[in-house]
Amino acid sequence: MSRPAVRKIAHGAWLLFFSSGSLLVAAYAFTYLGRKEFHPGDPFAWKFALSGIDVPMHFFGAGLALLLAPVQASEWIRRRLPAVHRTCGWLSAAAILIGGLGGLSLSFHAFGSWAAGAGFLVLALLWLGATANGIRYAIRGDLVRHRRWMSRSMAMTFAAVTLRLILGIGAGALKLPFEAVYVFAAWGSWSINLAVCELWLRWAYLRSHA
Repeated sequence: MSRPAVRKIAHGAWLLFFSSGSLLVAAYAFTYLGRKEFHPGDPFAWKFALSGIDVPMHFFGAGLALLLAPVQASEWIRRRLPAVHRTCGWLSAAAILIGGLGGLSLSFHAFGSWAAGAGFLVLALLWLGATANGIRYAIRGDLVRHRRWMSRSMAMTFAAVTLRLILGIGAGALKLPFEAVYVFAAWGSWSINLAVCELWLRWAYLRSHA
């Protein structure tokens, strides 16, 4: 099999994973918002009940951002339907503002105390900052930097998926203590995504200048 064919298959597999993961977690977020009863053993239920408006803000904003992420990541839509890309881009930015501010508030009383809360606090700040920077470059007409910063924003949007993968593997499959896994996930869910994103951006840059 030729190298371009392998690259195309790998790219397709990544898009499938990214899109399905985003849509599944978005569906979970919207379903969670509609729940009227919680399991007594749910470690998050009482915190969410006492929290206030930041819970629906975060779940709605992050859920909508995840729902729009596959559209924004689509090169086909960006090239052939630029109006759709721009409209969804502004909707996504609004969703990230709502979800990021909600997440910022939630970080101060996160499960796992300050160790997990600090991870979510940094994530919320970086998520909002990267998105704002991406919008700034779009307004200036610097589309190369716009795409780089929105790629970073999307990597942090996808932290919701990575967090659940870490919890599923660590606490579910490996039976590690839930709180320790949750603290690791609070930091690893976005830092791992950002590291992969930076490697991909650098590889794409080097390939385009080879």
